[in-house]
Parts: sequence; structure tokens; C-alpha cells
Amino acid sequence: MKIGIIGAGNIGGNLTRRLAALGHDVSVANSRGPETLAALVEETGATAVPVAEAARGADVVVVTIPLKNVPDLPAGLLDGAAEGFTLIETGNYYPQERDGRIAAIEDEGITESRWTEGHLGHPVVKVFNGTYAQDILDKPRPAGAADRVALPISGDDESGKKAVRSLLDELGFDTVDTGGLDESWRQQPGTPVYGLAAGTDEIVAALAAASPERPADFRG
Repeated sequence: MKIGIIGAGNIGGNLTRRLAALGHDVSVANSRGPETLAALVEETGATAVPVAEAARGADVVVVTIPLKNVPDLPAGLLDGAAEGFTLIETGNYYPQERDGRIAAIEDEGITESRWTEGHLGHPVVKVFNGTYAQDILDKPRPAGAADRVALPISGDDESGKKAVRSLLDELGFDTVDTGGLDESWRQQPGTPVYGLAAGTDEIVAALAAASPERPADFRG
């Protein structure tokens, strides 16, 4: 499968490592240019490309960049993706640490992923936003293993979620469906499931215990 990854930080870098190792055709891009990804390319065999080319021909596109940078992505970024492609986003809103205040999220109550979806112009599936990057390398387990970690996902695109479930299974993780994007607040920063590496039952319970009120630490 052809996969384009936009963002080569902790999550993007480790997804590049795992997905390339599984035999996928991975293209990876960052804001600083392909030449800065030489070490990752040498390590993984992935192809470094400019951001504007990252989605070209891709069956799956992963956007894993700071939320504040989403509006700055190139126009037409997704135009060259494969028909029926799946768009994954891993973003989190950190107004105090990084992103500044985003009025649509703060005042209108739009979930972080709904805001991102609006800027990208394509349905998104939210996943990996509360996953420690090292867990992508260290936590995979075979299907049925007692200690297999489950990851929450949310989105309105059922075919996209099906593709993500399949990809997560290949990566060595179970999946818990949070629901549509309007329910994705259950896995935002400051919720019980955020950063939780646990099995399905614990993830389900953590999602159920979430409050829609954003904690003070995650408000602008």
C-alpha cells in the first residue's frame, strides 16, 4: 500500500519506521524539505518528498503536524491522492504550549479533528493523538495477545475507519471506535484515555469516563 506521511516528528518518524518495515511504500515529508530527512530515509528505505507531493498516489495519508500549522499546508495537497483514500490526522490542540488560541475550538466548541477536517477539506480519522511515539515501536503485539494495546479512533468516514482498523491490526494494535468526529473530544488531551496504553476494556471505560469540558491546562 502507498502511504504518505506529512510530518516527520516523533509520531511521523516512528510510523515511517514501522510502516516501511511492514513493506508499505512510504513517502514522508516535513516543513524543512526532503534533504533534511536523509537519515530517516537511509534507516527505513522510505522516500523523502516535498510536502506538496506527499499525498500523490497515496492510499493512506497521515497528517501529523502541529495543529497551528494545518492551515498553512499547500492548497490542493490531497488532489493527487488515490481514489477513495483514507486521511488520518494525529493532531492535538495545545494552546498554552504551542498553538495559541483557536477561536473555533475555544468559543464554538468544535472538536480539534473537526477543525482540522475543515481545513483539509476531506473526512479525517483521528488516531495516534494520545499515543506515546515510543509505544508505536515498543507496544505492538500479535492479535489475541493478553497484553495487546487498543487505540481509540474516531471519524465519520466508515470506510476510512475500516481501513484504519486494518492498518492498526497490521501494526499490532487493537481498535476502539469512539464514534464520529463530534465525539472525538473523548480522546483529546486531558481526557482519561489520553496517553493510556491499555487493553480494550480499559480504553472503553476511559472513553466513557471523559468529560466534554476542556481542562484548564488545555484552554487558551
